[in-house]
Amino acid sequence: MGQLIVSDKEKCNLSYTCVRVCPAKAIKIADKHAQIIPDRCIGCGHCVTMCSQHAIHYRDEKSKTKGFLEGSERVAAICDPAISGEFSDITDYRKFVAMIRALGFDLVTEMAFGVDLVAIKYKELLDSFQGKYFISSKCPPVIKYIEKMHPDMVENLAPIVPPFIAMSKVIRKKYGHDQKVVYITACTASKDDVKAFTQTDGQIDSVITFVELRELFAEHGIKESSVEFSDFDPPLGRKGGLFPISHGLFQAVDVNQDLLEADILITEGRTNFLQSIKEFRSEVELKQHLDLFYCKGCIMGPGASKGGKKFMRRSQVIKYVSKRMKDIDCDQWRDDIDRYKDLDLTRAFRSMDQRLPYPPEDQIQQVLVDMGKTKEEDMLGCGACGYPTCKEFAVAHLQGLTEYEQCYTYTIKKMHTYISKVNAANDKLKRTQEALQNSEEKARIEELAAREAAETTTSMLNKIRAGVVIVDKDLKVLESNNHFIDMLGEDAREIAELVPGLKGAELTSLLPFHRLFSSVLKSGQDVLNRDSPYGNSILNVSVFTIKKNQVVGGIIRDLITPEVRREEVITRARNVIRENLETVQQIAFLLGESASKTEKTLNSIIQAQKLGLDDES
Repeated sequence: MGQLIVSDKEKCNLSYTCVRVCPAKAIKIADKHAQIIPDRCIGCGHCVTMCSQHAIHYRDEKSKTKGFLEGSERVAAICDPAISGEFSDITDYRKFVAMIRALGFDLVTEMAFGVDLVAIKYKELLDSFQGKYFISSKCPPVIKYIEKMHPDMVENLAPIVPPFIAMSKVIRKKYGHDQKVVYITACTASKDDVKAFTQTDGQIDSVITFVELRELFAEHGIKESSVEFSDFDPPLGRKGGLFPISHGLFQAVDVNQDLLEADILITEGRTNFLQSIKEFRSEVELKQHLDLFYCKGCIMGPGASKGGKKFMRRSQVIKYVSKRMKDIDCDQWRDDIDRYKDLDLTRAFRSMDQRLPYPPEDQIQQVLVDMGKTKEEDMLGCGACGYPTCKEFAVAHLQGLTEYEQCYTYTIKKMHTYISKVNAANDKLKRTQEALQNSEEKARIEELAAREAAETTTSMLNKIRAGVVIVDKDLKVLESNNHFIDMLGEDAREIAELVPGLKGAELTSLLPFHRLFSSVLKSGQDVLNRDSPYGNSILNVSVFTIKKNQVVGGIIRDLITPEVRREEVITRARNVIRENLETVQQIAFLLGESASKTEKTLNSIIQAQKLGLDDES
């Protein structure tokens, strides 16, 4: 059948309104949106009505109902008495009864008679008081809240079916069991509450809200002006029509509600409902029965049209009942009560404890510290997160229901931290951009200077009358001059027109003696004045290191050209003269050294001879 209340991730804007209004805290924030926890949900629908983004909705049973209406079985409708407050735009209640019949319903009944029966059972319960105080079980959200959040109070729930189940029992007894029963109401929780009565004589097969009923009217084009008057099928109710408003249940059987004498505390609305439950279980002096509506009466249920005014609807209900009371056949009503008063209107409840473990105090305090709430003045309790106090928020966080970002002050502080970081990052980015601009300007200037230097270098290379080529470690040309290109011939000149300086060309395809360049790259030893034949010429090659093992240059001269030949003859003649002079100098040095040694020897002999003559004399 599907989950009763669901949320739409795409529409959720994380306003936390739904969290604030959920009495069972059945909504958690995860994956950046509100998520309904089905096991904890009591179906009150308060989150549906409060979400301005329409991101939460209840289960739609229009299709299921239309299937019944199009089938072969008879279909009966039970109308909640709040319908008179819902359709204030229709002049006579007999018109909306006729409109419902026009949808295809075979029977259209009013729940007011079921209220009358149930009210009698409540009066009997109060009259047989044995010291045990009860909580009325007429409102499905109240039942689910106690079963799930206060399972220890289940025994205090009045063991009486809700009026719509009582009316279903009446219909099946009067009209037979071979039909489908559809309940039309403003209560979304009743869509799930009817599940407790499947396979019984009180079974209800589908529940549609007043909003869904209006949608069905629109789909079928049914309007007040298109139908004639029609009244509810019997049995008809009496004061049970006051059920949708506070005090209505007990007024149906004229139970005394005098403040000085009555022992029934009657209240409505979320806040009063929660407070009354809290005090009922904690305050021993509160010795009263509780008659509770979760909503502000059924007239303001989540299945009613939005924007309705409570007191206007209340007035409509009272006027409607007042008018019906004037026309009702009291004898027939009493006969009907006698006929159906023996129906089994009892029910049982079960504990469905959904309370979460209360975390240790030290963990709670740690969460508060993590949120920056270390001092009393930090505990704002603003309620923006959906919880009345910061401590309750911390407890819910440890129970897996909240995220830190739900806390307004935490988010603001975190946002300011992020803003500071972003500002610092922006300042750094600004400085980086300025540095980049300076670097780009510097690079532009350096590029311009490099281009000018390259142009100057190229110009200087072209003025050298010898061929010049510079290559990298892969023997690819980095630069060459025009003389080098001219030495290579016409093909090289054509390539140079497209690729100036033959940049990128492989030297191995240009020169047969490229190994000289490879040798210098590997060894780092320059090769100077190496003659190498090249076609009809003899080239004088000198290869030298520019950057060791990375870049080498070569100077190549064609010895056949007159100017080079003359220069080479002169250079080599000078070399021969220099070499001859060096030889002569070496000979002269050796001769001089020999003469000196001879002189020293002769002098030694003469001195020795003189010493011998002196000894003889």
